[in-house]
Amino acid sequence: MSSVLDLQAVTVRRGTKTILDSVDWQVNEGERWVILGRNGAGKTTLLQIAAARMHPTAGTAEVLGERLGRTDVFGLRPRIGLASAALAEHIPAAETVRNVVLTAAYGVTGRWTEAYEDFDTERADDLLAAFDVLPLAERVFGTLSEGERKRVQIARALMTDPELLLLDEPAAGLDLGGREELVGALSELASDPASPVLVLVTHHVEEIPPGFTHVLLLKDGAVHRAGPLTEVLTAENLSEAFALPLIVAHGGGRWMARAAR
Repeated sequence: MSSVLDLQAVTVRRGTKTILDSVDWQVNEGERWVILGRNGAGKTTLLQIAAARMHPTAGTAEVLGERLGRTDVFGLRPRIGLASAALAEHIPAAETVRNVVLTAAYGVTGRWTEAYEDFDTERADDLLAAFDVLPLAERVFGTLSEGERKRVQIARALMTDPELLLLDEPAAGLDLGGREELVGALSELASDPASPVLVLVTHHVEEIPPGFTHVLLLKDGAVHRAGPLTEVLTAENLSEAFALPLIVAHGGGRWMARAAR
């Protein structure tokens, strides 16, 4: 089984603050990972390393077989799909939904003078259809609901047919209906053998889609536990990671956690 991500003793420091502390983490072909942890645990920073958008202060990070610091990240990044709030902020509100997805082929967030082939447009429309937003193709991005925007962003992240798909809190800001629609779409994606390796950052175990296989628990910038979901996502491990006594339950392919009071 080949390694898609291989991080060894990865550390990130900003001034005197250590954001990631000697993180060892390996992600292999066919796996679907969830990253969980409290605010400030280092989840988004870790995803930035995995997306080849940040270099570690110390340690080594190999992404899709390329070692950061020894490879051209501009050639590596098109192989990685990324959906995050930070990236969404750069999408022009007046851009049409179809163009939001289409422009990912050139790695830009707004259409200008670049030319696209018919197969590019067809792929963009197929991805919009897969996430049930094709009827919105001619709408402008700024008029969409939060749930619609999230699905368009994931469609965009898949436009280049990436080998690795990174999703940073895709359900943040969604109401219950929007969250459940998104979880269902991600579950379908996770269950498709042709899908890329998936890594999902979330704060809530209820947002873990069925079909995800592994979990990485971060605590204070370090790996607290990592491994198969059913082995690692226990009340004891989650309580330690979140510094709060928790009850964890699993049923119907979904997870639930609440305070033990």
